[in-house]
Amino acid sequence: MATQTQGRSKALLWSGAGVGVVGIGALIAVAVADLGTADQLASVIGAVLAAVGLGLTLWGQFGGATAPAPAPAAPAAPVVTASGTGSVAAGGNIGSVGTGSGTSPAPGPAAPAPAPARPAPAPGSVTASGDRSVAAGGDIGSVSTGDA
Repeated sequence: MATQTQGRSKALLWSGAGVGVVGIGALIAVAVADLGTADQLASVIGAVLAAVGLGLTLWGQFGGATAPAPAPAAPAAPVVTASGTGSVAAGGNIGSVGTGSGTSPAPGPAAPAPAPARPAPAPGSVTASGDRSVAAGGDIGSVSTGDA
C-alpha cells in the first residue's frame, strides 16, 4: 500500500510542476505582448492555483481512501505424531490415558481447582514415539503405560 501512496504522491507532484511550468511560459508570452494583461492574468491564475492547491492538500490529508487492516493470520495447527504400539499423542490436554494391554487406568482424582491461567503453548510438534509412549501439547491428568 505504501508504494501505491508514494506513486500517487509523485504523480501529483509532477502534475503540479507541469502546470506551473506551462503557467510561467504563458505569463512570459503574454508579458512580452502586453504587460497590463499579463498582470491581470497572473492574478487570476494565482488565485485559481491557490484554490486548487488547497483542495488537493485537503483531499490528500483527509479524503484519501485507506486500506482496511489485514486480518490476523490463524495460528498454524500443531503437528501431532504417534508411532509405536499403544502410543498416544495429543495436541492439547489429556485427561486419562491407558496404553497397557486391555486394562483401563484407574480413574484420576477429581479435577482440581483450576490453576491460574497460563499462556497456551506455542504451536509446534507433539511426538510420541516408541511403545506405550504418551505426549501432549498441554496438561496430562492420568497416564498408565503398564499392564497393571
